[in-house]
Amino acid sequence: MRLPTPRWRHAITALCLTALATGCTPEQVPAGLVYCSEGNPESFNPQLSTSGTTLDATSNQIYSRLVDYAADKGAIVPALATNWHISEDGLVYNFTLRQGVQFHNSERFTPSRTFNADDVIFSFQRIVDDKHPFHAISKTGYPFFDSIGFASQITSIDKISDYEVAFTLHDPDASFLSNLSSAFAVVLSKEYGDQLLLAGRPELIDQYPIGTGPFSMTEYVKNDHIRYHRHPEFWGKSPQLEMLVFDITPKSGTRLVKLITGDCSVSALPKAGELPVIELHETLQVQSDPAMNVAYWSFNTQKPPFDNVDVRQALAMAIDKQNILRAVYRDTGVEARGILPPSSWAYNDSLKAQEYDPKQAMKLLEQAGIKNLELDIWAMPVGRSYNPNSLKTAELIQSDLANIGVKVNIVSYGWSVFTQKLNQSDYDTVLIGWNADNSDPDNFFTPLLSCGSIASGTNRSRWCNTEFEEIISQARQNTSKLERATLYQEAEGIMKSQMPLVSLAHAQKQTLKRDNVMQLPVSPFGGIAFADLTIKIAETAN
Repeated sequence: MRLPTPRWRHAITALCLTALATGCTPEQVPAGLVYCSEGNPESFNPQLSTSGTTLDATSNQIYSRLVDYAADKGAIVPALATNWHISEDGLVYNFTLRQGVQFHNSERFTPSRTFNADDVIFSFQRIVDDKHPFHAISKTGYPFFDSIGFASQITSIDKISDYEVAFTLHDPDASFLSNLSSAFAVVLSKEYGDQLLLAGRPELIDQYPIGTGPFSMTEYVKNDHIRYHRHPEFWGKSPQLEMLVFDITPKSGTRLVKLITGDCSVSALPKAGELPVIELHETLQVQSDPAMNVAYWSFNTQKPPFDNVDVRQALAMAIDKQNILRAVYRDTGVEARGILPPSSWAYNDSLKAQEYDPKQAMKLLEQAGIKNLELDIWAMPVGRSYNPNSLKTAELIQSDLANIGVKVNIVSYGWSVFTQKLNQSDYDTVLIGWNADNSDPDNFFTPLLSCGSIASGTNRSRWCNTEFEEIISQARQNTSKLERATLYQEAEGIMKSQMPLVSLAHAQKQTLKRDNVMQLPVSPFGGIAFADLTIKIAETAN
């Protein structure tokens, strides 16, 4: 049975009919696309969240960054900055800005000028300056930037001219440009911010976004949909899509039904068990793309008995990761030996896989004086590219731990409640993961396991090790790839011996689409981007 037609479906139909009434040929008919997404964004400003759901809905659709990472070139490329210069001591990054870039025009805001240096300074000073009028508006802080110590990293951000900005660092940082290319490093409108501040509503900057990206957000109905329209004055290549709709559909099975019935053209995060169903429908396709990610089981190391490394090692030894790969990932993932995926240039191929040894696990628990252990595993309620079925993974771990006499309670909430409660850090263990934001190996180490990232909430293990901290700090300040790789491999050795988390798998990005979607470029980093999508216009549209 076909699902009821949503309001946004009527909007897309009206768009096409209006175009046809004006005499457009099929090739000229404006294209609309519906994407079945898995949840509500936490904010419409990716600076405020590390949620993949938020990044998908915001970063690449609404905003632009100073620089981007081009996966096909393996390099940082110009975006809002056309070029840049790094001083010999590695402390000053001077950016020349693109001229003539237009911000979005909305019912709430009409820009009177184009993008310039003031917008760059406004966007990043908000993050680093706790006296900035917009800094404290975020109740969640700036998780990604807090996790990498961005504020302490910056000495100053200076306007050289209207189209030139200089960032001065305290110490050299080989990951700095990569961090500016991440999905979080978006540029906001200072003029819009000033207008909201004058009206006494500065918090609206994160709820009703204004950016320079390929689409502007025109409507958001929580638990239902987000509607975007093409930005007519986008500085880059104009998207083919005139309208883009995120149909918020938390249940994977419902997303699949909507894809089959044609209510969605692209669908997020399929479960591995659903892929055989796709093969039964000629109009549906599975797109698999390389990804930089890791799924892991994290211990709250500040909570007994998980503060005991022997307990953590015992629990890690009891997990049959091969069984998880078979049941959850099937052919879409590989076993994680450490935290870095095989595609990373710092990957340690000699790192041994975690030994599966339930008998030794029981001995370690006995030696640690642990009896009748009972623990909670918090599992994400939605699939992610690094773990398509967290609840199933939790059930498999529950079964494995029962074999060594450990009782497991599986805890899950709706996505928004889950993230809020997770930030309170009152959990035993959590199944979660990480999608890389850029190609720099530091993106796996500093945000996930540094001492500073405990406060930001991205270090779910709440683990702080001074030796580990010193090594990754040395790696950031080193410009030699070979020497950096050696340091990161040393850091992974410490991590493995201390076991703050159990690395489970690295997975491909799986996306479902209908065959009218000809090209869906997917980056191994950050959120999904629809600006370069190519869609075939139906032949009936004439």
